[in-house]
Amino acid sequence: MKIITNSLVQNKNELLMNNGQSSSSENNLERDNLTLSILKESENNLLIEWNNTQSDYPQQASIHQLFEAQVEKTPDAIALIFNNQPLTYRDLNSRANQLAQHLQSLGVGTEILVGICIERSLEMVVALLAILKAGGAYIPLDPGYPQERLAFMLSDTQVSVLLTQKELVPKLPTHTAFVICLDADWNTIALNKKENLSTSVTADNLAYVMYTSGSTGIPKGVSVIHRGVVRLVKETNYAHLTSEEVILQLAPISFDASTFEIWGCLLNGGLLVIYPPNTPSLEELWQIIQQYQVTTLWLTAGLFHLIVDEKIDALKSLRQLLAGGDVLSVPHVQKFLQTVENCQLINGYGPTENTTFTCCHHIKAPLKPDASIPIGRPIANTQVYILDQNLQSVSIGETGELYIGGDGLARGYFNRPDLTAEKFISHSFDNNLATRLYKTGDLARYLPDGNIEFLGRIDNQVKIRGFRIELGEIEREIAQHPDVREIVVLARQDEAAEKQLTAYIVPHYNSGYTHNKLRDFLQQRLPNYMVPSAFVMLESLPLTANGKVNRHKLPAPSRERPQLEQAYISPQTDLERLLAGILSELLKIDRVGIDDNFFDLGATSISILQVAARIKQELGIELPAVKLFQYSTIGSLANYLDSNQNSQPSSDKLQNRAQRQQAARARRRNHQQGV
Repeated sequence: MKIITNSLVQNKNELLMNNGQSSSSENNLERDNLTLSILKESENNLLIEWNNTQSDYPQQASIHQLFEAQVEKTPDAIALIFNNQPLTYRDLNSRANQLAQHLQSLGVGTEILVGICIERSLEMVVALLAILKAGGAYIPLDPGYPQERLAFMLSDTQVSVLLTQKELVPKLPTHTAFVICLDADWNTIALNKKENLSTSVTADNLAYVMYTSGSTGIPKGVSVIHRGVVRLVKETNYAHLTSEEVILQLAPISFDASTFEIWGCLLNGGLLVIYPPNTPSLEELWQIIQQYQVTTLWLTAGLFHLIVDEKIDALKSLRQLLAGGDVLSVPHVQKFLQTVENCQLINGYGPTENTTFTCCHHIKAPLKPDASIPIGRPIANTQVYILDQNLQSVSIGETGELYIGGDGLARGYFNRPDLTAEKFISHSFDNNLATRLYKTGDLARYLPDGNIEFLGRIDNQVKIRGFRIELGEIEREIAQHPDVREIVVLARQDEAAEKQLTAYIVPHYNSGYTHNKLRDFLQQRLPNYMVPSAFVMLESLPLTANGKVNRHKLPAPSRERPQLEQAYISPQTDLERLLAGILSELLKIDRVGIDDNFFDLGATSISILQVAARIKQELGIELPAVKLFQYSTIGSLANYLDSNQNSQPSSDKLQNRAQRQQAARARRRNHQQGV
């Protein structure tokens, strides 16, 4: 097939070049045009063949109906494990039925929206299932989100019922919903019947509304129906999903990777291992994988790269690993393929608007050094079209915009008919009935073998740690700060090819602006993954000849310590100097004071995992990542480590390691300066 396709494209290109030149005779020109027409038709046939993804799956069933059918098959099989506490399919079904009865008594029915703000736990899955069984649709509310963002989501959806846990109630904004605390109120809920409920829910009804970043600065809710989820996880072709699988539930439920993890497992009879709500260290992640013999794992590209660098052994026992949410690094993929045997690595691509996955690519060795990792082909019951500005198919090898069709499409954007009409269009191919397509804004091209290569965006949307972010939303929030006159936000790649958000600020004259003030301001308004990790203050923004911001001339963030409220205090002990060296290297800052908060220096959840891994490497100390959130300065962390004297290396070893760090930093500086 690849040879035929390459030949087809080559012949077509040659004919196009010939037609651009004078022909020796009209007969030759007519013959070439006929041949070109035949080749174009052959190419169109190939594109149709690559989109022939239909498979037989229960497309009229709802999520909870399929779960109940699985309960009938394997009632005593373990469905969930959380903190060594198991729950069988029968018990999970019974608890969900009791909660669903309770929800119905409060007025929850078909397409009634129910908020859920719960940490990863058994109760979280019970709640999701119960909402669907009652006929409703769930609205995931991440407990880590700022109150302002949660308030917008609650106001936008006007949920009348909110499921949560007692300890999370103080973190919620003011709202009008009726609150159910699943831990405190369970004795009342448990009085309801355990039998399955009767509802009129169909595959076309709403299953959930998940919010993503909005280009206008306002988050938008994506309305996903039951059929989209069922098409993702039943009788599909991109991954092995059966009762034999043990899947780790690691993603927050506000991130649509959780859709794959939870329903891909429970609708196929597998075992779902729920990771505790804290951020895992790489060692803790490895221990969970080993303890429960996890077979299937989903990772964001950034976390995949980090594990390959720091703890690749954690992945060796897996049978299949799905990674994505951003471009995968070829060197990291190459190292994985060379090191990890008997595990299928799958590059997964897809926007929330098409229910988690659209295309997948099974990656195989060897890879060429200059290769990129394709996003593959459309998964079962999904179609993909690469179109030009006139909504016509581009030829193989040509760049166009990716459009998506098929059974995974969301209904649209909640309460946003204007945006729905703009992004979900009606289009007909070859005079057939109109097809509903989602306009992704992603640039792509077909490779000769039918795989698709992702080429970037046509707008200012980026992916950070798997989350889709509109830079305009961040710019809008920063512009609200009274000290800011002008703002541009970019996603820059560091030396390890990881993206970091960088904000370029032009403050008002004599405003008293500081980066620290702005960071605090944004942390009250945006999720952590949307807060820039670097801030650059400028006197003015560079402009092009026509007066637009020249983004190519915006400088890279300095390695200088950022402007903080507290004065710089240098590390005093060998341990403090060693820790400061680790932070300096990973956060790319020349110096770190003992009272500098890691997050004020630009630390993210990924860099915190790197710090924990480097402490293990340098000191031999197993440090849970949660401790780095608790002790988030060099001084407090050193004091915590000093309190565990049994695990401390000797002073000589600390001194030697600190000296090696200093020498390595000096070599890097000399290399950067060309010395």
